[in-house]
Amino acid sequence: MIEIYTDGSCLGNPGKGGWAFLAVQDNRQIEKYGFELNTTNNRMELKAAINSIMYFKSSSEMKIYTDSSYLKNGITLWINNWKKNNWRNSQNQIIKNIDLWKELNILNSIKKIEWHWVKAHAKNEMNNRVDFLARKAAESLK
Repeated sequence: MIEIYTDGSCLGNPGKGGWAFLAVQDNRQIEKYGFELNTTNNRMELKAAINSIMYFKSSSEMKIYTDSSYLKNGITLWINNWKKNNWRNSQNQIIKNIDLWKELNILNSIKKIEWHWVKAHAKNEMNNRVDFLARKAAESLK
């Protein structure tokens, strides 16, 4: 079982964004991060999760930890209704970030993923590290 911590960061919203993940596998840590111009924090949260799952293509079981309620609730609670309603929200509007939600939905359906929410900026060392990496990625666009 791989444990993965994900986070997104954005300098301005929209603005320069960064995503990151930190994975623990076989007692070793793997850190990856990237950035995008003119993006949003929510897009970076989704990109962090997508990139982490894609990185571990051959692994079928994962625990993903996020401090984003948007990501955690979206993939575990809201997505089934979005799909039933042709990717529309309760106001009958196309959901934001539909491209990333569709991609994450496919990845989530072919893996066994446990999704966990963690409090941001608390005493969780792994979450604080991935927050730092996502911010560092966004700041690298200066």
